[in-house]
Amino acid sequence: MEDVLAAVGPRLKRIRQQRKCTLAALSETTGISVSTLSRLESGQRKPSLELLLPIANAHQVPLDELVGAPRVGDPRVRLKPVRHGDSTVVPLTQQPGGLRAFKMVIGTSRSEPDPRTHEGYEWLYVLSGKLRLVLTEHDLVLTAGEVAEFDTRLPHWFGSTGESPVEILSLFGPQGERMHVRAKPRRT
Repeated sequence: MEDVLAAVGPRLKRIRQQRKCTLAALSETTGISVSTLSRLESGQRKPSLELLLPIANAHQVPLDELVGAPRVGDPRVRLKPVRHGDSTVVPLTQQPGGLRAFKMVIGTSRSEPDPRTHEGYEWLYVLSGKLRLVLTEHDLVLTAGEVAEFDTRLPHWFGSTGESPVEILSLFGPQGERMHVRAKPRRT
């Protein structure tokens, strides 16, 4: 038991660093002081459920991963879809902050533009259906296989054309972080 508890601190630090999250950012997300988080990671403070649950939630990892419980049972990843009216959002990334990936099925009721702005950068890929994208003065319709990328500080909105649902992949990142696609050129 002591060995398991002793390994929790280094594991917490490794998970936080893999997600490129600072102690200050984790403190802000969890409400746990920076000093308490630091003492947990260094092994100077024993982990408790009251401390581990908010950390697991912030990193979006199972509690088992934080404490190093052995894996058993079904190896499939169980994604948790979130419903918003007739639309569904499935978070594909587990860590908070940085680049986030989502699969979205946007229903026909989300077809009236309501442009917004916020910090970040977005990359959209249409899997099926037709996506209506309003970006500043542009009003575009994208179909399966088409991609759009834009600075979210520009007024934007995306949704269904109203004819049928649209299925998309969305990658969203902090301001200044852009997607870079690297592929070999095709020879003709």
